[in-house]
Amino acid sequence: MKRTTLPALPALLAAACVVCAMPAGAEVTVKFIQPDNYADMPFTPDGKERVMDDLKRHFIKLGSTLPAGQDLRIEVTDVDLAGRMEPTSRAAPDFRILRGGADWPIISLRFAVESNGQVIKRGDERIADMSYLQQINPYTASESLRYEKLMLDRWFKNVVVAKTP
Repeated sequence: MKRTTLPALPALLAAACVVCAMPAGAEVTVKFIQPDNYADMPFTPDGKERVMDDLKRHFIKLGSTLPAGQDLRIEVTDVDLAGRMEPTSRAAPDFRILRGGADWPIISLRFAVESNGQVIKRGDERIADMSYLQQINPYTASESLRYEKLMLDRWFKNVVVAKTP
């Protein structure tokens, strides 16, 4: 039996070590403060958990765009999702109706951006999008929390990443 060697193996291992040595992205910590008291969440425990998981994943995605060495801390204090829940019969799940009136999404939170243990930016925000149905949304209709995610994208760009004058 003939033995073959891989001449590229040492180069491949060296490249893997370089990738491992690169600094990781920003650390993002998301806490939900008293979520049972939020203004508008799904009625079922699974639905509430799904909303919080979606929001947490989105905050982590946003935080990953921060420069290396910066960490993002978020405490969500209230959530009011776009639209209103309309109850149905016991056999069918509740569904959300979007009318574009006084049912815009609102998320209240506290945030801090830290670098080397020093807070470089912080805030206590009430983020709302009153015209959530009158704008182009890059998130598809099948995307959960598409209006909230667009609102958070704009807030992150305009407040968190914006340079302080």
